[in-house]
Amino acid sequence: MTENREIKSGVFADLFCDDEKDGKKNFLSLYNALHGTDLKLEETTLERQRIPQSLYKTFYNDISVVVNGKLIVLVEHQSTPNENMPLRFLEYYVHLLYGIVPADARYKKNRCKIPAPEFFVFYNGDEKQEGERILRLSDAFVERQDEPVCEVVVKFSNIGGEVGENLRVVKNCDILKQYCEFMEIIARHRALMKKNPTGADARGCYEQAISEAISKNILADYLSRKSTEVKNMFIGEYDYDTDVRVQREEAAEQRAINSAKNLLNEGVAPEVISRCVGLPLEQVLELQKETRASATA
Repeated sequence: MTENREIKSGVFADLFCDDEKDGKKNFLSLYNALHGTDLKLEETTLERQRIPQSLYKTFYNDISVVVNGKLIVLVEHQSTPNENMPLRFLEYYVHLLYGIVPADARYKKNRCKIPAPEFFVFYNGDEKQEGERILRLSDAFVERQDEPVCEVVVKFSNIGGEVGENLRVVKNCDILKQYCEFMEIIARHRALMKKNPTGADARGCYEQAISEAISKNILADYLSRKSTEVKNMFIGEYDYDTDVRVQREEAAEQRAINSAKNLLNEGVAPEVISRCVGLPLEQVLELQKETRASATA
């Protein structure tokens, strides 16, 4: 499966960056909350940056904006925590520079100026996470360096639930607070969906969630303008998450089957194997029959 980052984080990226009406305003509100500043939109230059797809055709990041030509701020939204974000941000930054810096400038005598990077992750998934922490690229180094030659520092914020409510960035950015409230509504309506929902079930779920949010004046203008787009983005996200979950479950079951076969070959009793690898006893007995049949073939 090819990861579709555009769909995966579409609502967050659209709201805080790409929305044609308020994207820049919302981003600046988020930026001010992160930095404790009070920059005005009419006095600030915000330039959206995208990874050149001719270089890396399916490589997307959520938000990357150059502020006043000096600082490039990269923001990712996640529903699953990922310890590899420093590595991914390093990739994003390098590929973005290909689009910012002319190719010939890298070989000129004079120093080529580039925007300094900042990296942020906003998480609002189901797994329990602390409110804020720092992720470092150097933590992944096979050999630890006291003074890392190459470092990427990522600020991780858990904006979901009660933990998120108490974060300074959420308190100081009303649009982010509303986004968190909207995501709680989405999560509640998703929980009411049956296990294997049809397309109509999913559409109905998101339509009800969007209607509820508008009625409570949560992202009301944005959702009124873009209800169809938001619904489609969430449907795409839900399909993506379901696909990933199924693949992980299938991979885990295959590992258990392989372990069971190895243990059967070692003469371990099926009852013991069932308890050890977590497969039903009936399935282990079937594997035993297959193993014996292949051995006598």
